[in-house]
Amino acid sequence: MTQTVVDELVDLLKLERLEENLYRGQSRDIGTKYVFGGQVLGQALSAAQRTVEGRTVHSLHAYFLRAGDIDAPIVYHVERSRDGKSFSTRRVTAIQHGQQIFGCAASFQINEPGVEHQISMPEVPRPEDLDPPDAIDPAALSHIPAKMQRWLTDKGPFEFRHVYPRDELRRPKRPPYQHVWLRLTERIGDAQELHRAMLAYASDFHLIGTATLPHGISYLQPNVMMASLDHALWFHRPFRADDWLLYSCDSPSAQGARGLARGSFYTRDGTLVASTAQEGLIRIIDGEVV
Repeated sequence: MTQTVVDELVDLLKLERLEENLYRGQSRDIGTKYVFGGQVLGQALSAAQRTVEGRTVHSLHAYFLRAGDIDAPIVYHVERSRDGKSFSTRRVTAIQHGQQIFGCAASFQINEPGVEHQISMPEVPRPEDLDPPDAIDPAALSHIPAKMQRWLTDKGPFEFRHVYPRDELRRPKRPPYQHVWLRLTERIGDAQELHRAMLAYASDFHLIGTATLPHGISYLQPNVMMASLDHALWFHRPFRADDWLLYSCDSPSAQGARGLARGSFYTRDGTLVASTAQEGLIRIIDGEVV
């Protein structure tokens, strides 16, 4: 029986246990030049969650240190920094070819009651009222390297519905915010650990790209260099990654060849379930946009 792309992602996030606090993950080539940052985020969180019982992750803070090699496995070492009465902290180091490519700290908490409030979800159309992204014109696609063509055309594990339609090849200048509905294309199990790892994976889509919108530039341009530098993620409430979530992103600043973007995840009923932030490299080679 052939695996679906969702099954492949579930397997990708499971990891192989090598030894106490040591795990190995494989990579999936989705058409990017290097390992997709969301994959490393999801796998690192999966590794950390394997070492904690009775507590739920509430935050993750990560740095991308080196580009990941798609053709080599990634080893994740989990350091059990602290287990207190209410909180546990884990540090995860991702290693390839003997070098650290990624590092993060994750904090876990026992379930306990407290005060509650949240900001309201933006008023946007429902996902079923939005069209799927248009197919890219084959003639325009032919000018893009074959590997990147696969990134743009292959059906991945997540389905996206953009509130503001976008053209990956011709980017008009727009205000620095966007709203995207997303969900897994198939149902998965009920384990919240898996849904949180899935959200960590998906949180790397669209986020830093929000910082490019006012400038009308694209990562597809040969003189535009973009890379994630760091990533933060906070989990607020339970959710399902296989139900529609609104990813509402904005970019408050871009400067010094870096852009900052923030995101909020809402369920269909307007419940805020997670927040994220990322700074990324946005470098225009030779100082000109072509």
